[in-house]
Amino acid sequence: MTTETAPQTASETKTGTTGKAPGPAPSPEAYPEADPAGRGSRRHSVGFWLIAAVFLTSMAFSTVPTPLYPLYQRRDGFSTFTITVVFAVYAVGVVASLMLAGHISDWVGRKRVLIPALALEAVAAVLFLSWPALPGLIVARFVTGLGVGMITATATAHLHELHAAGRPGAGRGRFEVVSTAANIGGLGVGPLVAGFLAQFVTEPLRTPYLVFAILLLLGIVAVAAAPETVEELPQRPAWRPQTVSVPSGGRTGYLAAVVSAFSAFAVFGMFSSLAPAFVAGPLHHPSRLLAGVVVFMVFGTAALAQSATTRVTAGIRLAVGLLGEAAGLVVLAAGMERADLAAFLAGGALAGAGAGVLFKSAIGTVIAKSAPAQRGSALAGLFLIAYLGLIVPVVGLGVATRSLPVTTAMLWFTGALLAVMTGAAALAGTARRTAAGA
Repeated sequence: MTTETAPQTASETKTGTTGKAPGPAPSPEAYPEADPAGRGSRRHSVGFWLIAAVFLTSMAFSTVPTPLYPLYQRRDGFSTFTITVVFAVYAVGVVASLMLAGHISDWVGRKRVLIPALALEAVAAVLFLSWPALPGLIVARFVTGLGVGMITATATAHLHELHAAGRPGAGRGRFEVVSTAANIGGLGVGPLVAGFLAQFVTEPLRTPYLVFAILLLLGIVAVAAAPETVEELPQRPAWRPQTVSVPSGGRTGYLAAVVSAFSAFAVFGMFSSLAPAFVAGPLHHPSRLLAGVVVFMVFGTAALAQSATTRVTAGIRLAVGLLGEAAGLVVLAAGMERADLAAFLAGGALAGAGAGVLFKSAIGTVIAKSAPAQRGSALAGLFLIAYLGLIVPVVGLGVATRSLPVTTAMLWFTGALLAVMTGAAALAGTARRTAAGA
């Protein structure tokens, strides 16, 4: 789950997504098919939309199980805590993939990473279909995470390069909007499609995976047809896992950014794992379509809020994100306490928008405070902490539901995240005062 899609330059795009030191920005001269008059390559323009569609499909597949978890619970009798374990396994797969393979497309080319990553997701779909028991669900989610970790970095870089070749000299606005819609929007589309299919077709625990298995295979064909934008290095660097470092300057600001990212991903994780169970349980609305709509709404508002704040400074984004997420969590918890679906939906939309803006601010802060040679490893540290936010609070919430009512556990979850966000605000304030006094 990667939500930042607005890097400042093409080199920053490659750094922020693949973890390497920045390279030269793509230029029209780098693409021989580009029109001399500056109109760009039609093939690269078509490839841009093919990769955008593939990116959206792959991210949508990663959240297909979200509205189906209550069905698994009812069939197999496992607890809310088990759902959080299944979700955590997915996040572990993403982190492992990002750290081990998220940077190698700079060496071998974008397509040579995207095609195996899509194949991994297709394998996961087959596992969901052929091994429907809990162990199979866990293995399939881990394999899904491995594929997503490879795709998010590579597809974002590929989209930027295809945009640059297709529209030489144009601004990055189209790239930002489309990549945000494909990434975060895709995370919302998956539950919406799965919820619709689970509500209106037979075999709700099979049909969504079958549909996406077909789409993923078509995605492999689309990637094969798209232009490559990176030449394979004749001599590849020695492979090593992505390194993590803290920028030498602005450590307090960096810490504020990673704490903000942690809290934003905690919100995304909660809605990607437990929200459908909350809707079906304490809120007494068992509709699978409604469960999908709730998750779609959260990620949709996150994507819209990110796109709407592209021209806003990182400091303002931080304040807006913190206030939005905090207010949304309070309304969300109140809606659960009162079994008020409307309040739950409003709180989810507000918290999702705030989390999206907050993570965008965190990425902007890290890019601004890191020297080019440190930027990849600094962003790797940010993503590592962010994915811990995807795992730890959600698992803690699942553990709490084993001994506390769900609504009480949600109140504790809300209180803990509010404390984390207060810490992020305090750190950001300290960083601003330090910079002003320097």
